[in-house]
Amino acid sequence: MPIIKSAKKAARRSLVLNKRNTEFKLRMKMEIKKFIKSITKGEAVSQDELSKIYKYVDKCAKIGIIKKKTAARKKSRVARLFTAKKPTSN
Repeated sequence: MPIIKSAKKAARRSLVLNKRNTEFKLRMKMEIKKFIKSITKGEAVSQDELSKIYKYVDKCAKIGIIKKKTAARKKSRVARLFTAKKPTSN
């Protein structure tokens, strides 16, 4: 148990940040899973859903939940799936 006042505040702050980080990370993961599931089912996926994933991934990278290159890798993989499943017009 912290004794010093600043240590008590740091412990409280740690709990708050941990909760926030967990929520952001969970939201990002669930959005990516939902996107991949809809693509594998063959459902139509809009550009808005892709930009929503980009928003969550960028936010996590900005806050420091995931690293910059990890964010780039996640966005790249999702974009590759999106373009691969996009119907070609011939």
